[in-house]
Amino acid sequence: MSLVKEISKRRTFAIISHPDAGKTTLTEKMLLYGKAIHLAGSVRARRNQRSTRSDWMSIEKERGISISSTVMQFPYNGHVVNLLDTPGHADFSEDTYRTLSAVDSAVMVLDAAKGIEAQTKKLFEVCRDRGIPIFTFINKMDRPSKDPLELLDELETVLRMEPVPVNWPIGSGPSFMGVYDLASQDVHLFDRTSRNQTISPELITTIEDERIRSTLSDYELENLDGQLELIEGLGLDFDPAKVLNGQQTPVFFGSALTNFGVELFMNAFVEVAPPPASYETEGGLINPSDDVFSGFVFKIQANMDPKHRDSVAYMRICSGKFERNMTVKHPQSGKNLRLPSPYTFFADERHVVEDAYPGDIIGLPNKDFAIGDTLHSGKNIKFDAIPRFDPEHFAMLRNTDISKQKNFLKGLRQLEKEGAMQVLYRADSIQRTPILAVVGQLQFDVVIARLKAEYNVDTVLEAQPWQISRWVEGTDADIDALPWGYGVVKATDRDNKLVALFRSKYDLEHCQQKYPDVTFEVIH
Repeated sequence: MSLVKEISKRRTFAIISHPDAGKTTLTEKMLLYGKAIHLAGSVRARRNQRSTRSDWMSIEKERGISISSTVMQFPYNGHVVNLLDTPGHADFSEDTYRTLSAVDSAVMVLDAAKGIEAQTKKLFEVCRDRGIPIFTFINKMDRPSKDPLELLDELETVLRMEPVPVNWPIGSGPSFMGVYDLASQDVHLFDRTSRNQTISPELITTIEDERIRSTLSDYELENLDGQLELIEGLGLDFDPAKVLNGQQTPVFFGSALTNFGVELFMNAFVEVAPPPASYETEGGLINPSDDVFSGFVFKIQANMDPKHRDSVAYMRICSGKFERNMTVKHPQSGKNLRLPSPYTFFADERHVVEDAYPGDIIGLPNKDFAIGDTLHSGKNIKFDAIPRFDPEHFAMLRNTDISKQKNFLKGLRQLEKEGAMQVLYRADSIQRTPILAVVGQLQFDVVIARLKAEYNVDTVLEAQPWQISRWVEGTDADIDALPWGYGVVKATDRDNKLVALFRSKYDLEHCQQKYPDVTFEVIH
């Protein structure tokens, strides 16, 4: 099959939401309708029941939240879907931001009772800045919810884009029974299944169906008729071009938990969502149909397979055809590398692949790759930098068993490579006690849990008062003149670069004003 045809089949997208909007459940149901799994679990399942397919870390299963972005590839209606399930919790937003650098579109999941929440808005702004088209799935219609018209108004007011409903809910809360397709004017009614684990039986009918009339109250029927009349009178026309340039977002209503509306959403999404797009480099655009292979590493993950304790580099293919055993250039090391064992992902499962195409996310055994590294088969290129967040929380991490110091240091090195945290050391201390610098407080818990589960190391944290870290550059005399020990702590990073730790923004600004010949650079 030609390169252009393979590219046209790809759909690579991330799912974004505020925590608890149902993002991971929707991911699970997409896999169910894509025939990638036979039974769906739920994040609310008890520990002795199935946990969600996309959450593979033990801490994720225990807490019922997504902590690390995962990738799942599966076929759907003649397309190849690369689905990236991202963390919803704000403490892990840096991982989500990196993931968004590798997708062509995003599905925004909203809780029908809460509408647009803080983290949703924040992630939406990132998508807008990157020109990523947004598709909206309003979830949890099987529970008490806001009026659908109110939700549309909120989308337009808060996000400043035109929401275009593709379907409309029939009932809400306990009476939610299906959706009305505004284009075909068909009604899709659904029935629940045992524990919502299998595909819901569906009946395609009309708005006059007696089942609707007998289920909804007179008030609900009158409200439904009025809403449909109003929506049709507004003349909102779905325009794929406006979706791709960020002016419109198609809106779908449903319930991921009960499976209602999920298949309709997926059918529409794979038809309208964009195929792989061009990528910016320092030398101009890289087109996916270019013959020369190129890709970049956007994520590092260790210990997905407890049997092997290996490290995997996630790579987004940007152009050309990737083939197993091909030799590529790695500009960061200056080496040519042969890649004999590429794999595609299904959460923690992996399958060796012979070839892959633009839009695909493949895993490579980690040969000292770093986030942002480029691989290619032509002239040297460098893709736009992947953003890194400024840490806001700092803590000393102590190993409680010195006999496991080797494992302790190995685990720290690996977790830092993954971007889970930055590791610093006080330059004025004889003891080499690592200082962890993280974006969100919950990342500390993840580091401790993973060191225990993956490296058998028990650790304890000691919170520190610093809030800001900066690389420091200047002459020796100017740097020595800084008020070390008086609100400013001298530290070094993994590359032995000098780092200043500040207790407050005021302390940083004071140093910037008083020592103008010293540069205080954000760590990246």
